[in-house]
Amino acid sequence: MKKLIVMLLCIFVLAGCTETSNTKKVSVTAGHGMRVHFIDVGQGDSIFIESPNGKTMLVDGGVKGAGQKVVSYLKELGVNKLDIVVATHPDADHIGGLIPVLNSIDIGQFYDSGKVHTSQTFEEMLTLIDTKNIPYNVPKTGDRIAFDDDINVKVLNANENATDNNDASIVLKLAYGNVSFLLTADAGIALEKEMMQDDVKATILKAGHHGSNTSSSAEFIQKVHPEVTILSYGEGNKYGHPHAEVVERLQAIGSKIYATAEVGTVIVSTDGVNYDVNSKEWSGNIASAPAPAASPTTSASVDIVSKDLIEEIVGIKNNGNEAVSLKGWQLISIEGAQVFNFPNVTLQPGKTFYVTSGSNAREGQNYLKWTKKQIWLNDGDAAQLRNAKGDIVSELD
Repeated sequence: MKKLIVMLLCIFVLAGCTETSNTKKVSVTAGHGMRVHFIDVGQGDSIFIESPNGKTMLVDGGVKGAGQKVVSYLKELGVNKLDIVVATHPDADHIGGLIPVLNSIDIGQFYDSGKVHTSQTFEEMLTLIDTKNIPYNVPKTGDRIAFDDDINVKVLNANENATDNNDASIVLKLAYGNVSFLLTADAGIALEKEMMQDDVKATILKAGHHGSNTSSSAEFIQKVHPEVTILSYGEGNKYGHPHAEVVERLQAIGSKIYATAEVGTVIVSTDGVNYDVNSKEWSGNIASAPAPAASPTTSASVDIVSKDLIEEIVGIKNNGNEAVSLKGWQLISIEGAQVFNFPNVTLQPGKTFYVTSGSNAREGQNYLKWTKKQIWLNDGDAAQLRNAKGDIVSELD
C-alpha cells in the first residue's frame, strides 16, 4: 500500500511539472494535434491554425494578389469554413488577401483591430463582412478569444485608437499544453516594451514586421526566448527584410530560424508536449532588394518622378522629345495591388501629370483624380507605371 501511494504521488508530481502557469494541462490523444501553417504569401503575413478539436482560424491573408493562393491552400486541406478570421491591422500586405477568402469561404467570426483606414482594400473588406452578415468583433488587450477548449488564445495587444497602423496590431499568444505560439503581426519595438508587462515567453515566434529592425528588440527576443522563429517575407523584397541585427539577436539565443521566402509554407505540428517543423532551417542569406526594372526603349521617355505618400500625389513626367498617349496605361500601388487606369490623355514633352487620391484628390489641367479614398501606405509603398502593352515603364520605391 505504501509503495502504491508513493507511486501515485510521483505521477501527480510529474504531471504537475508538465503544466505551466499560463497554459492548460493537455491530454495527448493520437490524431488530436494542433497544426500552425505559416503560408508563403511573399512580402506579407498569413497564418492558418488547425486546432486539436477541428476548429480553424486564419490570421491575415497577405496582399490581395496572394489571396487566391491562400484560398487554394485552404481548399486543398479540405477547409470549407473558417471558424475565426483575424485581420491584425489594416495594412494591405495583411488584409488584401482576405478579400478573396471572404468571397470564397464561409466565416464564423471576424476579428479586426478596429483601426479605421480609408484605403480601397480596407473598405472592400468591411463591405464584404457587412454584406455577408459575418459577426464582427474588435478585441481589447487582455481579452481571451474562444476558439478551442484545449487552446488558450490571449490578446496581448489591440489598439483601435493607435495613430499608426502597425501600433494597432492584434498580437495573439496561443498556448496548447506546454507549446505556445506568439504571433506579433507588425508590432514595433514600443509595443514590444508594453507587452513585456505580460507573459510573452513562447516556444514559437512569428517575428514582427517580417524581420524588420523596427521590431524584435534585443530585450524582447530575450523575454520571448523562442526555440523557433518564423520569418515571413518576400524573396528580394525592397525593404531588405530580414534585417541582419534581428537575425543576429535570434541566433544569439539559439533560436532555430525558418523563412517562408526560402522554403515556402512552414508548418509546425504539436501534440501540446512535443512539436515538429516540416521545413529546413534558414540558410542565413539576408534578402537584398531587387535592382530597378529596366525601362523598355519604346517608353523610356516617361517616368515616375515624384511620390508624396502623405498628400497622395504621384508625378508622371515625359522626359522625351515626343508626345506620348497614356491611353491604356496603368499606375499601380504595389502594396495594395490597386490600379489607376489612365484616361485617353496625351502627355506632352517636358510636361508632368499628377495622379491624385485621398481626401484632397483634385482634377483639372495637369491633375488626374484617381479616387477620394486613400491609396498609398504612408509608411512606404512602391509605385509602378505600365504601358498599354503591360510592360513596366518606371518604378519608384
